[in-house]
Order: sequence, then structure tokens, then C-alpha cells
Amino acid sequence: MPERTDLAALITGHGRVIEMINSGEAGLPVLARLLQVVESAIGATSTAFVEFAPTGGRVIAATGDADWTIGRPVSPTDPATVCLLSGPKIRDIRVDRIPGPIGAELVDRGLGRMVAARAEIGGLTVGSLHAFYPDDDSRAGGQHEVVAYIASCIAHMYSDQRGLPVHGDGPVVAALADGLAVVDRDGHVRLWNPAAAEVTGRSVTEALNRPLPFPLPPSGQVLDHRLPDGRWLKITSGELPGPGALRVVTFRDITVHQLRDQDRDLFVAVTSHELRTPVTVIKGYVDTLTEHWDSLTDADRRQAARVIGQRANELARLVDRLLTSATEGRPGEPPVPFDLGDALRSAVADLPTDLRRRVVLNVPAGLPRAIGSRQSLTTVLTELGTNADKYSPPDAPIEITADGDKRTVSFRVSDRGIGIRPEHVERAFDRFWQGETGDRRGYPGAGLGLYLVRRIVEQQNGWVSLRPREGGGTVAEVRLPRG
Repeated sequence: MPERTDLAALITGHGRVIEMINSGEAGLPVLARLLQVVESAIGATSTAFVEFAPTGGRVIAATGDADWTIGRPVSPTDPATVCLLSGPKIRDIRVDRIPGPIGAELVDRGLGRMVAARAEIGGLTVGSLHAFYPDDDSRAGGQHEVVAYIASCIAHMYSDQRGLPVHGDGPVVAALADGLAVVDRDGHVRLWNPAAAEVTGRSVTEALNRPLPFPLPPSGQVLDHRLPDGRWLKITSGELPGPGALRVVTFRDITVHQLRDQDRDLFVAVTSHELRTPVTVIKGYVDTLTEHWDSLTDADRRQAARVIGQRANELARLVDRLLTSATEGRPGEPPVPFDLGDALRSAVADLPTDLRRRVVLNVPAGLPRAIGSRQSLTTVLTELGTNADKYSPPDAPIEITADGDKRTVSFRVSDRGIGIRPEHVERAFDRFWQGETGDRRGYPGAGLGLYLVRRIVEQQNGWVSLRPREGGGTVAEVRLPRG
């Protein structure tokens, strides 16, 4: 391991990252590769990047001994977070001085020092880069400039909005103040206020004497327009009195409102479809039994009853999802210690028959107790198992394994299905989101399963993450505090 920064490795690795960007790669794969380059070049034990949104932060990429943190939420009120966001832009921190459970966990894993740098755009923090070292490692002190430089590079990736932020409520897509422009009779900009520069990303110099970067609605009318980066603007215009035929244009970022409207419309469409399918099947078989009971064989009647039962279970599960989604955020039962191994075995026994036959359960003896809600574990495992079942061949096994360490107890659900792209491992937890081409004929569902899993797990002070499985497929990992 180098005593100083390995400049050759840093330059070579950074060059390959730039090549990835130039070839069309974006988002998490590029960020993950950049962290690997930094870890090697500065001799760190591990690295991690936290993305911040208005509601808090989340670890979206990590390497080495910190990869267990991927998917972990970071509370905006946590003392360590407040200190990080309010202190100097780059800091060298003794890990054992970080308040709260995170510092203790890092110490338990042999990580003694941390160099942290904020990634900022115009004074707005979009994330923070962390490099970890053993407590007695003197190399941390000489890496401040490198870590700060890489944090600035990551901030530039956010400003380009190519796959970052990974969350819809991220800092770059948050609503901004109203922009104001004045244009002449030819549609060229004559005035461009600071808010206009913030909303559009175009500076005053870039905007003046050039055409508007969006359509100009007729005077007195309102236009909703989508920018190439996916954000939405609400644009209004009016004529200014006096000579020159000048027009004033105001515009604001309404992305959040558009997303809410889209969520509502998608909720209605998806829920109607998902409810209609089992109801139609149940009604059809009930009508058949009612009208043709005497002409049906016992085997036909049992088959009809079996299908009705399966569809009724699907209907009940969908209703449970919708109710859980509607009540998400309300306090539930307080977490308590429970036997995770025994809970997993019971939850597997409650899975649908066809799914249960595919499950391979491997729970080691002496697995530590977890702290959480045993009752909700059945819901979590059912959602993860059903998701694995949906996206994998019908004869492929679904493996459930568990283990523990000094601070957490975890279990993983692994399949051999179509897998998940790295840039989708966070989006998969969004409400109503579905991967691939969004073809609900091939992969039906309401897009609520993983969303609910993350909410349930995080209410128990745990966290959940997805990653591609080596050899094909997907691994879903749930971590809970150890009892």
C-alpha cells in the first residue's frame, strides 16, 4: 500500500472512468468504479459515498470493508450528520469520536480514521465522500486534497444529471425559486435573473442574447414543458408596456408536483389492473361452479376451488400492500429481540406452495438474535421471495441464507433470474417502479413490493439493498440490529 497517493494509478483509473462516461455509462456504475480507483490510489481500507436529499441521506456506493453499508439510511438529525454538513468541507475524523451507533460499528470493523469531503454544487450539498483507514494509519493525513478533488468530480457528475441523483427527491431535482427572463421580439434573452440560472443551469453569460432554452407560450397563457434532463417547468409570459415589444417570462420547477401527479395516475391504473385480474378469474370460476355444478367432476370442482383460493390470496396480498403503503410512516410495534433463524423457517413455511418448493434455506446454528418485528418478517420475506420468483426461471432455486456479525444480523434472498442493472439497484425501491422495459404482461405487479420492504425494514432501524448476483441473478440483503 502506498505511503502517498499513487498518482499514476489515480490518473490512469480516472481516465478509464472518463472513458466510461464518454462511452455512455452514467450513474451508479461510474460512481462505483470511481470509488474503487480512489480506494486503491490513496491506500484506503474502504470508501463510501452518501447521497443527500431533503429528507436525509443514504449510502449508495461503497467499497472494501464498507460495502455492508450500501443501502443504509443516514438520518438528517443524527449528530454525526449534522457535524458533517455544518463543519469544514473536508475533515479528518477519529471514528471512535463519531457519536451514535455508526461510529461504534465502524470501530468494531477495524476502521479507525475517516477522511470525509462534501460534494457541493453552488453551496448545495449533494453528497459526501468518505475514505476509511485503520486507527494507526498515518496515510490519512496526506489525502485531504485528493479526497476533496474526487468529491468535486462527483459533484460535477451530479450537475450533469447523468444518472445522478439516484433518488427522485434528490437535491438536484428539488424545486427552485421562480426564474425571470425578458425577451425581445425575436425571442432573444435580454434579462436573466439568478433564479433563472439556478432553474435552467444556464448562467447569465450563457443565456443573454440567445434564444430561450424552452418554448415561449402565447401571452397570458401557461405551458408545462419537460426539459431534456427530465425536469418539468411551468412557464408563463406576458407583454411589457412600452416600445420594443418586450415580453416577460416567468418559470418555476414543478418536477415534484408532476411526479406526484404521475404517481397518482399510475397508482389508479396499476391498482385497477391488478385488482381486476384476480376478481375476473374468481368470478369466472364461481359462475362455472354455480351454473355447472352437477356436470363437473370432483377433480374439476377441486381444481376450481384451488384456483379461487390462489386468486383470493393474491387479492388479499395486494390489499395488504395497499393498506401498508397508505399507513406507511405511522408508528408500529416497538422492535424487540427475536430468533431470526426460527422466524425465517416459519416465514418460509408460510410461502405459497409453488414458491416454497423452490426455496433452499441455509440458516447456521447459533445465529444471533435480531432486534425488530418478527411478525413483519413474513411480509418482507414473502415480498422478496415473490420478486425472485417473478424474475427467474420456474425451475431455478431461490436461496435464503443468513449470518451475523458484531453489530448486525442479516439474511439474503438470491435468485438466478434476469438480474438487475447496477443503475437500477436504488430505483427498484421507488413506489410503482418496475425494471426492464416496464412490460407488465411479462412481469405483472403493482410495483409496491420492494418499496414496502424498505419502509418496513427501516422502521426497525435496519436497511435493505440489492445487487447483481455473480453468475446471473439478483441478491436482496436485509440487515437488522443484533440483539
